[in-house]
Amino acid sequence: MHPYKTIGLLSVSPLVHCSLNTFRLAPALSYQSCPAPWLDVRSPGRSHLNPYSTRFGHSASSTSVVYRLGAAFSAKGRRFNTRQDLYSFEPSLHSIEKQPFTGKPASGQDAFFISSVGSSESAAFGVADGVGGWDSSGIDSAHFSHALCRYLAKNAQGTTEEQRLGARELLSQGFADVVADEEITGGGSTACVAVANSTGHVEVANLGDSGFVQFRLNAVHHSSNPQTHAFNTPFQLSIIPPKILARSRIFGSMPFRDFPRDASVTSHEVRHGDVLLFATDGVWDNLSSNELLQIVGRYMAGFQAWQASEKGTMIGKELGVLTKKGGIPKEKESTLQTLLAVAITGEAKSASQNSRRDGPFAKEVQRFYPHEEFHGGKVDDICVVVAVVVDASKG
Repeated sequence: MHPYKTIGLLSVSPLVHCSLNTFRLAPALSYQSCPAPWLDVRSPGRSHLNPYSTRFGHSASSTSVVYRLGAAFSAKGRRFNTRQDLYSFEPSLHSIEKQPFTGKPASGQDAFFISSVGSSESAAFGVADGVGGWDSSGIDSAHFSHALCRYLAKNAQGTTEEQRLGARELLSQGFADVVADEEITGGGSTACVAVANSTGHVEVANLGDSGFVQFRLNAVHHSSNPQTHAFNTPFQLSIIPPKILARSRIFGSMPFRDFPRDASVTSHEVRHGDVLLFATDGVWDNLSSNELLQIVGRYMAGFQAWQASEKGTMIGKELGVLTKKGGIPKEKESTLQTLLAVAITGEAKSASQNSRRDGPFAKEVQRFYPHEEFHGGKVDDICVVVAVVVDASKG
């Protein structure tokens, strides 16, 4: 049977119709979300940088780079607390953490991880989005997504110098651990995972409709493409309980089930001053890449991390200081990367609750299903990880 004949139809379970603003297809049923209060986000002012393309003609720096990482998150139905719903990664503290932090419970069914790779200067990080459609089958995909991120962090931290850790390999290890975990009986999740080494090489494995953008000198240098089986039906890692498999057979179809081998794997070279944004679809459904560039550019320019000059946009001399703990004084975020994560999360949260502004999701619905008359943002969990690339010799 066709995945759906109307926008609310389900592919593998009894027919259910619900509002476009409240569902996302999974192997089981759809979910109901609830609105959250409107939130404003601080801004240092407008960016005066002139964006220009830097897609070609650049290579990674020959010097060593470090990745300064921060995260922010907000579950649908919860007010975004800009003082608490954030995380600043400190490698020295991470090595002694008993349990990797994944955002739970404030991030809802979205999760993230940030980890050192063994004892090296490399880093592994990413996001996972638990598919809410499992709720109607009595399964909370938050258990799946958060467990996946815990295992991803632990496996990255446990990597030895002799091992070559790739993004797909890391995702495969994490998924295998989730499958072997007897406490995880079902559920599904998208995932966007990166392994970044000190030479400036970043490998990304993206499965589903989470994703990432690489910003360079106030331009979008690269952006990932979502993987979907059909509209609003992303690729997803999943554990399908026997009862759901049996029920699916009765209705004459099988649930979607994807694996780490299905992930899109890409390689990227980064350099001093690049900004990497990894996020779940709570961001992408509400903000375009250009809108995200405006947010990032506004803050990077406001703190002079990117500076306009006669030769174009340049990297500010204080970038290294701004990305260290306390680099932004009197701010809870403390670092530029965490401030960026908070700003993006807040803007996405605000856009998701704005019924008068059509975001990317609304525009896609209008394109494929004009009879639905869908307008406004799409309320969802939101999770953001930001990495600022810094030349190790410059801070």
